[in-house]
Amino acid sequence: MVTLAEVAQHAGVSASTVSYVLSGKRSISATTRQRVEQSIRELGYHPNAGARALASSRSNIIALMVPLRTDMYVPVMMEIAIAVATTARTHGYDVLLLTGEEGPDAVRRVTGSGLADAMILMDVQLDDERLPLLRGTDQPAVLIGLPADTSGLTCVDLDFTATGALCVEHLAKLGHRDVAVIGEAPAVYERHTGFAERTLDGLRARARELGVRLLHRPCEGGYGAMAATLARILDERPGTTGFVVQNESAVEPLLALLRQQGRAVPEDVSVLAICPEQVAVQASVRLTSVAIPAQEMGRHAVERLVAKLDGRGESEVVLLEPELTVRASTGPAPASP
Repeated sequence: MVTLAEVAQHAGVSASTVSYVLSGKRSISATTRQRVEQSIRELGYHPNAGARALASSRSNIIALMVPLRTDMYVPVMMEIAIAVATTARTHGYDVLLLTGEEGPDAVRRVTGSGLADAMILMDVQLDDERLPLLRGTDQPAVLIGLPADTSGLTCVDLDFTATGALCVEHLAKLGHRDVAVIGEAPAVYERHTGFAERTLDGLRARARELGVRLLHRPCEGGYGAMAATLARILDERPGTTGFVVQNESAVEPLLALLRQQGRAVPEDVSVLAICPEQVAVQASVRLTSVAIPAQEMGRHAVERLVAKLDGRGESEVVLLEPELTVRASTGPAPASP
């Protein structure tokens, strides 16, 4: 293993000069810096992480809290996590992934141990019990998601309220007046998860404005649960001609059940999904959808966290504008018999 002293000898400088180049604690001339960096590359030198942390009081690690719950669509969560890790590396940070449902205990563990320089929190609830601890610490943090009260916090998310409104607008323009929303699993709403609640707010508000009758039913996903949910919807609202699906695991079962019942998509019913692009284009009917911008969310979160670590970041809420892509699953509402 190459040592700092060997780098110094190769570059013709003192060991302290190499240390200053690595830490940035003192101003070094451009010529000397370039010579040291060239030696580092040629020798393949990698600073010892523990020693670097002791010297700089920095671990160069970002803690990413991703509670992996069975009622959430894990591929989206992991796509965001990969985007966080990839972006963090471009800024010289590694990512510590915390997947347990520890809540405030995980925040205490990170802030109290020096495990990480900063935190990114996912699966944010409207009244998230982690937030009082975040507000009480000086450690930089960014939320991927929106709580009810964003004061003093930096948050990044898709604008789910606007997403819900956009879905209703699209179906209303096509003449649909009875729309059913197939939502996430009941536990997601019981926890008051931010993205699910905000989508509903947008759906309901815009539906009232446009005179659309809206029915929301949570669904566990999977064929059996979807069959029971669809039967309940059609029993309560037999005139339903539009579906908004915010539950990736319910998409294909819904399309299969509609086929079995002889309901053609989009001639008899329209289906619009809030889901990753991959789910929409690989469905048995290519779905009109609002995409979940997982990579953008992860990238924006890291960039704002790095700005905070560098003393440049301010508390802010960054909402990504939803984009609706029309495909084969939505069309004009059928004429009334």
